[in-house]
Amino acid sequence: MLASWEVPFEAIDVEARPAARAELARLGVPGPPATVKGDRVVHGWNPKALAALVGIQYDEGARLAPAELARRLDRVLEVGAHAMRQVPPEHLALKHPGRDRSIRQLGYHVFRLALASRDAMEGGRLPKAWQDEPAPPEVADGPAVAAYGETVRRNLASWFARPGAWDRVVETWYGPQSGHDLLERTTWHAAQHVRQVHDLLGRVGIKPDVPFTESDLRGLPLPIDLW
Repeated sequence: MLASWEVPFEAIDVEARPAARAELARLGVPGPPATVKGDRVVHGWNPKALAALVGIQYDEGARLAPAELARRLDRVLEVGAHAMRQVPPEHLALKHPGRDRSIRQLGYHVFRLALASRDAMEGGRLPKAWQDEPAPPEVADGPAVAAYGETVRRNLASWFARPGAWDRVVETWYGPQSGHDLLERTTWHAAQHVRQVHDLLGRVGIKPDVPFTESDLRGLPLPIDLW
């Protein structure tokens, strides 16, 4: 988002720079993502607060309604499941340079973060640990990740069929979020990671058999940069 506003910034990998993680802790932030300016910090996805931090006038514009976001999220997970079925066994450990998730772990993360949003809206809280869970040993390859994803899709479909499924405030690890806000963040977050899975497949010469269409992603506040 800062790049789209042409605001200069330094991207810091806190895993590689322990002092940076210690600075986040000093500021009361449990972990990334966060934007720091002096002693002021914006934690997580909060465009309005981020704009205020850097002195930009922010116009949120029209947002997708919760029901449409739920439909888009299901489509994102469908595309992600197709992509994971295409991952060859010999490339399960493939990573983007400088990133710590393999394509297997990245694919699992897509579905786990989606299910975590349902659990959060049901229980009213979203711990960071839920989204950081690694793929269990039994989810050992691309088809197994895809099968897990299809289970997540069914669970979410049942949840979103309930009236007012997103009508609550959730205490997330980056601050309170409305159900609408959390659903929007979950949808674009999952979509961004599926785009990354597609990029990794492309690096080994595999073209996604079910790519995103322009309409799948229209209206989602996706980052400009893929990585």
